This record gives sequence, structure tokens and C-alpha cells, in this order.
Amino acid sequence: MGQGWNVLRWLGVHEEPQEREVLDAVAAALDRLDPARARYVAAFAFTLGRVASVDLHVRDEERQVMTRLVAREGALSEVEAETVVTLALGEHRHFGSSYNLHVTRELDAVMTHEERLGLLRCLFAVSAADASVSVREDNEVRQISRELRLEHADFVRARAEVREHLAVLRRADAL
Repeated sequence: MGQGWNVLRWLGVHEEPQEREVLDAVAAALDRLDPARARYVAAFAFTLGRVASVDLHVRDEERQVMTRLVAREGALSEVEAETVVTLALGEHRHFGSSYNLHVTRELDAVMTHEERLGLLRCLFAVSAADASVSVREDNEVRQISRELRLEHADFVRARAEVREHLAVLRRADAL
């Protein structure tokens, strides 16, 4: 067994299967855009979906905010943006957290500092869409801000814009 035992070879599969890239399906829906721009919009939507999906349920309000933000960011029609959001949420559900860091790094590589700050505000807008930013959502946005190499002060400023919706502060106020 010079090459080692390979379960795929044993099953009769001689070639390693090619794994499709996490953003391919979403970017393909944007065929009228430049491929790099389509991939950017796909990554943007996937990252918004990451926050919307953190509690394992995407609310209608979150989907609506995502659609509006993706339409604006990608200069898309509402129908195109809805398609992108649906595909991005499906990709996130399918691939789960396996590709979160990969997608965020891809965004980080092409975004300016101002665009990163804009994405951070968009993430909080999605999380506050239902008038409550859960602790899980807040933590996920914080993680994404770290992956985007933003300063903690940037996170705090963006978070302050949704302060009245922070569930953790409501609990403290209720005590």
C-alpha cells in the first residue's frame, strides 16, 4: 500500500471530487455584473446572512433589511437583491460556519477601511431589524469586526447606533 489506503478509491471514485466554492452560486446569479463585483456582492450578502442566521431563524424583517442593503450595495433591482439574499442564506445554511472566515477574509482583502465600517453598520442594521439585537447577534458582529481587522472603538461606535435595541442592556435595565 505505497500510496496509503483511500476510501474513495475503494468505493470506485478515482478522482477527488471538486468542491464548489461557497460564493459561486450567489455570484452566478449576478451574471450581468463584472465577476469580481458579483463575488463581492455575494460575499457581502453571505456575511449579512451570517448575522441573520446566528439564532438559526431568519426573520422577515431581517430578510427585508438584507434585501434593501444588498440592492443598494450591488446596484441591483429588488428582484435581483431578493434572489441574491435567498441564495446567500441558502449557502450559509448549507456551508454553515465552515466558510465564515474565508468569506470575511475575501471581503477584507478588497474593502477599504470606510467600506468595512459601512459593512459593520449594515450588520448591526440587520441584527436590529426586529427591534432587538440578541447577545448572539452582537457577539457575531463583534467576531466579524475582528475578522475585518477593525478596531474595538469602531465596533463600539457602530454598536452605539443600535444601543436601544441591545437585548443585553434591556435585561440590565429591567433588573
